[in-house]
Amino acid sequence: MSDLIKKLFGTLTQKPWEKEQAVIDSTHTGKTFNISNQSSAVILIFGVSTVLFSLILTGYLYTIPPEQDTKFIFKLNLLWINTIVLFFVAYFFNKITKDLKKNYTVNIKKNLIVVGALSYIFLFGQIFVWYQLMQDAKFVSTNSYFSSFYVFTALHGLHLLGGLFFWGIVCSKTLKLKENEIVSQSKSISALSLYWMFLLFVWLIFFFTIYLFNDSFIEWCKSLIT
Repeated sequence: MSDLIKKLFGTLTQKPWEKEQAVIDSTHTGKTFNISNQSSAVILIFGVSTVLFSLILTGYLYTIPPEQDTKFIFKLNLLWINTIVLFFVAYFFNKITKDLKKNYTVNIKKNLIVVGALSYIFLFGQIFVWYQLMQDAKFVSTNSYFSSFYVFTALHGLHLLGGLFFWGIVCSKTLKLKENEIVSQSKSISALSLYWMFLLFVWLIFFFTIYLFNDSFIEWCKSLIT
């Protein structure tokens, strides 16, 4: 991901009207970024999903009922556990991609299974969080605070399920390969890793928005301007 960002901004700072750059451009293959088709598809999903998640966040921030205890959701300890689980998923995916770059394929099959198992644990954890909220009579229709949470986590869960569908395809292919053949799946695995990093990033934004945008934070902001 960092290589992509460096390449992007490096391209933006190029000066094609200069002679030195013209010589480089004349020998260019025509391919700006060394991105696989799989990663390109993931980046396209990023764009669409970012718009959807941004709309939900905006709706949440502007429609919180003034009487709502904005720290209520964080009283559910399972929400914190689920966040830690997502971090572990990102850790194992990062470990897989690093091993692929080094052609070290001994633990890739095992780590792929761990990634899938942790992702399912996260999904079941979120369902249980919903169950806890409903047991406490906090439904989608209660107010915009809870409806935003339900909609966001449902949308995030659907994205995760979509990722797990493709994880299943890639994992089943990889498990059938010999260790020296696993590298052939590196583009697909790297795209999956990029996708999970995006899901973690989106989750953390929503998580910290809920954490920061609470009554005490709002009062502190008001004190700065009064």
